[in-house]
Amino acid sequence: MKILVTGGAGFIGSALIHELLAGPEFSVINLDKMTYAANPATLVDFENEPRYRFEHTDICDAGAVERIFREHCPDAVMNLAAESHVDRSIDAPDAFLRTNVMGTQTLLDVARRYWTELEGEAHAAFRFHQISTDEVFGDLPPGVAATEDSVYAPGSPYAASKAAADHLTLAWHRTYGLPVVLSNCTNNYGPRQFPEKLIPLMILNAFDGKPLPVYGDGAQVRDWLHVEDHARALVTVLTQGRIGGRYNVSAACEKSNMDVVTSICRFADELTPRPGGTRHNSLIEHVTDRPGHDRRYALDATLIQKELGWSPQVPFEDGLAATVAWYRDNADWWRPVRDGSYGGERLGLAAAT
Repeated sequence: MKILVTGGAGFIGSALIHELLAGPEFSVINLDKMTYAANPATLVDFENEPRYRFEHTDICDAGAVERIFREHCPDAVMNLAAESHVDRSIDAPDAFLRTNVMGTQTLLDVARRYWTELEGEAHAAFRFHQISTDEVFGDLPPGVAATEDSVYAPGSPYAASKAAADHLTLAWHRTYGLPVVLSNCTNNYGPRQFPEKLIPLMILNAFDGKPLPVYGDGAQVRDWLHVEDHARALVTVLTQGRIGGRYNVSAACEKSNMDVVTSICRFADELTPRPGGTRHNSLIEHVTDRPGHDRRYALDATLIQKELGWSPQVPFEDGLAATVAWYRDNADWWRPVRDGSYGGERLGLAAAT
């Protein structure tokens, strides 16, 4: 099965490609624009893999996308290409609308034309998988987890752009019959994550002895999922999910931001002790909260577990410890980022109006 993965040089996309190429049944075409969040070092593992091809392309470029479909003849599309950092969406929402909304529309249009020209089994087997986020459901009260039927209530420009992409995908299915599946996931963590995100930012700041900036009171709650569990879920949804179906992907692992940061400090104390025995948690400082910061996200993953048999395999404490160790042992991956495209500076402080 030949899969066109968009955004495969990013965090989740590269984990997905590792999962797809772990067995013999898949080949991959990776379409990636290689923006600031894409790390060329992420692609090194695939350089000599005959079942892997790379296309340096923007999903908004319809002509280039059409060429890729025509030349590679994919059996399915998995769309992970997206601007994904909430803080940046506050500062510059236009880039998020362009890629996440118009880029998805471009992919859907090209995929629909390609699919209508397929015949027989190829036409029947084709799938378009849109990968989305729990943030489209917005801020949830304690004890409530969003289901696949929950109402969308995005609270940030990023979440709104992903909600729009989800609606477009389902509309292309209902209007044109394009065979789609859609999945929404909770916060991912693990190796090769761009260091703007909470967990890698805190790990790398701890290694460098820099302040660990916690937004507001740090009581914001997120539902954490190891990226390798998510990659397995994505393959399961693509290959087994119902056409037109939606699936939530979650490990039901809710942690406050402060809980996550203090756990990182504990693992950093064990792996990279500070001079003089000072604890890493002494670096924690509370900073001005993000404008419009949602307090809690959570997803109910009952459907994917019951219908498709997927379940998470990586316990949070084990996964987080391994993640801290990975960043300690792979400075050659993250150091060029910290010294170049992103040095750990605060983003997303545009004034709320």
